[in-house]
Amino acid sequence: MTTHQIELAGVNKYYGAYHALRDINLKIRKGSFVALVGPSGCGKSTLLRSLAGLETISAGDLVIAGARMNGVPPRKRDLAMVFQSYALYPHMTVEENLTYSLRMRGVGKAEARRKAEEVAATTGLSNLLGRYPRELSGGQRQRVAMSRAIIRNPKAFLFDEPLSNLDAALRVHMRKEIRALHDRLGATSVYVTHDQIEAMTMADHVVVMRQGVIEQQGAPLELYDRPANQFVAGFIGSPAMNFVPARAGADGQSLVLDLDPPQTLQSPKPVAAGRALTVGIRPEHLQLSGEADAALRLPVGSVESTGAATYVTTATQPELVIVLNSRVTIRPGEMLPLHFDPSHLHLFDKETQVRLA
Repeated sequence: MTTHQIELAGVNKYYGAYHALRDINLKIRKGSFVALVGPSGCGKSTLLRSLAGLETISAGDLVIAGARMNGVPPRKRDLAMVFQSYALYPHMTVEENLTYSLRMRGVGKAEARRKAEEVAATTGLSNLLGRYPRELSGGQRQRVAMSRAIIRNPKAFLFDEPLSNLDAALRVHMRKEIRALHDRLGATSVYVTHDQIEAMTMADHVVVMRQGVIEQQGAPLELYDRPANQFVAGFIGSPAMNFVPARAGADGQSLVLDLDPPQTLQSPKPVAAGRALTVGIRPEHLQLSGEADAALRLPVGSVESTGAATYVTTATQPELVIVLNSRVTIRPGEMLPLHFDPSHLHLFDKETQVRLA
């Protein structure tokens, strides 16, 4: 018996000549929380809508719970979708919104009410069943939308950027609520977001997309530690990874960074002499050092303190961002001595942008 609840094999989607999804191969384990993440236009929402049956795939196979779903209408796929806009019926109470799909399927009034009360207890809506959507906060409306999906007991939950309309503090709170709910239900969840922090903190498995292609997929920390290419490296992590043009030194053991003035580092791995590269290092992996231990000396451009951390931007081309997890007295124009663990350097081929293994 398969452990995968959803499988996509060679899935393509065309809108006329526009190739929106390109050879998508993805297996979603039963009970897992999968995040589809990428910039606007990368194909993540198209992929979710194709799962739901709101879009017809042009080629490939879609299997849900062991059954091929190509061409099967949305209502017969047994998937529940939670939208960014909540999509609640304004003239119905919370209870009526929750029980609407059950009543449409012929479930009796008493049984539908029992199920609504059961789900409301799980999602913290028990005291709101008699209210109308206009009487609820944004977070409460989103909980109603999720509860309406849960009451159907579907094969999987599909979330389409459900937190985009909420303020920052409420987004953090709802992230925890959605993940906790997923764990309590033992559900299979597919979650679309453009926010890589949401993807990293909520998901077991992250799928990074660009221009209709899956660039990389895996556990969140696997993508953070071993990005497949420069795009994934720059997309995963906040602030974004620093990238500096470079070339391998004549000895094949050093890296000459294209800064003003050029600076030379020890390479974490042998590289063919003269090879054009891009060197990547995350802002949080650069640390202040003494002059004697400095691997880099960079001029300070600007300094921003948040209290818990200090963000330094260098006066170089390209600019580098450094995150220091302390309060430090640094002024623009100073030279900053820095060191780092060489294993935290990422080397990318300049032309292909693929990470050197």
